[in-house]
Amino acid sequence: MKFKLAIALGVSISLLAACGAEEEPAAPDASAEETTDVVTTASIVDEADAFVEAVSEDGTWIVATLNDLTIDEDVVIAGEFHDKGDEANDVYRKIAPYTQDDDHNITDSFTITVPKLTIQSENLNFQGGTLEGDVVVEANGFNLDASSTIDGNIYFVNEEVEESATIDGEVTGTVEVQ
Repeated sequence: MKFKLAIALGVSISLLAACGAEEEPAAPDASAEETTDVVTTASIVDEADAFVEAVSEDGTWIVATLNDLTIDEDVVIAGEFHDKGDEANDVYRKIAPYTQDDDHNITDSFTITVPKLTIQSENLNFQGGTLEGDVVVEANGFNLDASSTIDGNIYFVNEEVEESATIDGEVTGTVEVQ
């Protein structure tokens, strides 16, 4: 919502500048640009500590990375989140280790390396990159998108969780119920 407000503000400033007399348009206020960057990049991470915080219970519904990440400790993806951060939408969470163009085509994929990733958030979608390490799935609705790879094993805590999962991507190790 703040992002849309920032865009509307930018368009308004541009229109006002264009409608003025023959003066050159004023440059947008630098503080407004900084505010926009903070809003639009809140879930985009490029460091291991930021990733761990973003996937925590206090994190965000979507976590995108800008480069390869190596995390030396086990990581837990926890908390209940909704698609697009809107509670009116379905429960959903997304890990997106990739960049994309304006048409949502993946332009670059990244690898997240971690000893063990435990998924406790329902309906987690891992899309567009590689996870190097083992994955323990404790929540229903896990989705490994066809554009993704897990270079390791996937362990489900029970058959119900396994049956609710969709594994369209590549898994180099085993997929089993613990």
